[in-house]
Amino acid sequence: MFLGLFPFSVFWLRSAWRIFALKDYSKVALKAGESPDKPHKYAIISGLINLAGGTIFAIVILLILIAGLDYETWTAIVGVTLWLKLLVDFAISRYAHFKWKK
Repeated sequence: MFLGLFPFSVFWLRSAWRIFALKDYSKVALKAGESPDKPHKYAIISGLINLAGGTIFAIVILLILIAGLDYETWTAIVGVTLWLKLLVDFAISRYAHFKWKK
């Protein structure tokens, strides 16, 4: 399980880099593989979520290696972070694709 932290952290930090530095909004708020009409509108939220998740996972990796964080603690941190990131990404994608009736 520890080795699984590395790809998650790298992928999320790379996604945040693409959103903030490269202004690549192709992966922001996807629903069924399609971007919303205005992906730049949701890019800041999506980028911050990716940055937070990747940073937390990277810090947990360092704490395990340097400080010897115990198993129950780091799995709790990783579990909560993973589920919150997935749920918030899902909510953003649904909100971005929602069509308001006028």
